[in-house]
Amino acid sequence: MWAMGALDDWRFCPRCGGELAWTDDHLTCPRCGDEHWANAIPGVQGILERDGRVLLARRGNEPRRGCWDLPGGFLHETESPAAGLRREFREETGLEIEPVRLLRIDIEPYGGRYVFSVTWLVRGDGDPVAADDVDEVRWFGPDELPDMAFPGQNLVLDDWVARQQKP
Repeated sequence: MWAMGALDDWRFCPRCGGELAWTDDHLTCPRCGDEHWANAIPGVQGILERDGRVLLARRGNEPRRGCWDLPGGFLHETESPAAGLRREFREETGLEIEPVRLLRIDIEPYGGRYVFSVTWLVRGDGDPVAADDVDEVRWFGPDELPDMAFPGQNLVLDDWVARQQKP
């Protein structure tokens, strides 16, 4: 059997109640034909930089409560990535931002699942204020970055630091 994580404990079809069966890398319902895949969850995050510093947010909720994070979050089902990034930044920092450039795409572990994480360089004005699921926001320079909540964010910030050091 293919180990899929999110679907490992699924036994019955949520549509018709039929017993599910493994087919290649997903589950199918022989009764109604419905298929279920364990895809990565779409998420967005942004790097807002000012005066050589990056804005980070301290997580107020699990997983990794109290750890530093890039502002961002999960997309709603019909939301475009850019719209989701704007919404998440507004909810967490109060800032209106605009994506400037796509920086990278990663697959990251997150609480027993995986996130398809899209990172942008963003621009925005104003003073950030911690809100929603964020306890604190703070600006960090390249030489004072904390260990991040999720391993892939350390890679994202390593890339950011390398860009800062280019002439």
